[in-house]
Amino acid sequence: MKYSVVIPTVGRPNLDVLLKALVEGEGPEPCEILVVDDSETGLGPAAARNTGWREARGDWVAFLDDDVVLAPDWKARLCADLEDLPDDVGASQARIVVPLPGDRKPTDAERGTAGLATARWITADMAYRREALARSGGFDERFRRAYREDAELALRVQDLGYRIVQGDRVTTHPVKPATFLTSVQQQRGNADDALMRRLVGPRWRARIGGQRGWFRSHVATTAAGVLSVLCGLAGRRRLGGALAAVWVGRTAWFAVVRIAPGPKTWEEIVRMVVTSALIPPAACLHRVLGEVRYRRVRS
Repeated sequence: MKYSVVIPTVGRPNLDVLLKALVEGEGPEPCEILVVDDSETGLGPAAARNTGWREARGDWVAFLDDDVVLAPDWKARLCADLEDLPDDVGASQARIVVPLPGDRKPTDAERGTAGLATARWITADMAYRREALARSGGFDERFRRAYREDAELALRVQDLGYRIVQGDRVTTHPVKPATFLTSVQQQRGNADDALMRRLVGPRWRARIGGQRGWFRSHVATTAAGVLSVLCGLAGRRRLGGALAAVWVGRTAWFAVVRIAPGPKTWEEIVRMVVTSALIPPAACLHRVLGEVRYRRVRS
């Protein structure tokens, strides 16, 4: 059994540590380690991974994110996971661990990264049979962000009759660095949700095992805010005031829901209040842009 390793990167500091672990770790050596630099092209991880696996010579291609931390025996465990798998198994997923602080409750950003531990088919550490990649065509490069592209590929691979299994290897994914507006910037993923709906169908979220998101709530909150402004401009102050109260109430409720499981520091509370007002309109804007951009896409 021969395998290759593909790592798309934008130059994160952990890349050198990851490469050292791959070179010095215990276990059979890969055919090659292919690092694809996406920092200049900006085409996204889907395109970078496609570039990598198409150059790979291994029967299996192990995809790694450039910020994961590998155990010293990762190569040995990967080979044990892949050894003697039946021909109908198209991929093997690692168990992802996200270390969270032990002395306090996790922040909103930390809880977001922790979701990777239970996500299905994420390419933080995912090995695909090269034949399955070739038959499926690989990652859909219309996904320009590290979001949904891995789940969409997994669905297509399974539609070809392959199974995806859980391996025993364990890989650590550190909490991603976050800024004050990270949660607002992440709403760009709503455009990818529009693409998923076009490609997979209206029940795409159920197929990937996801839960219903906040989008419908964001639409209601944004509508209340926009209509309150329009009513004010039209001189209908009483109706505008009522709609403004609805907007304030829904925004406050959203903030409370996000604050409750967190550390409740002043910094975190301020961040949650401000971003809870910005997230609904940002989500709606990106969803509309996605629907327009992908309006001609067919599954």
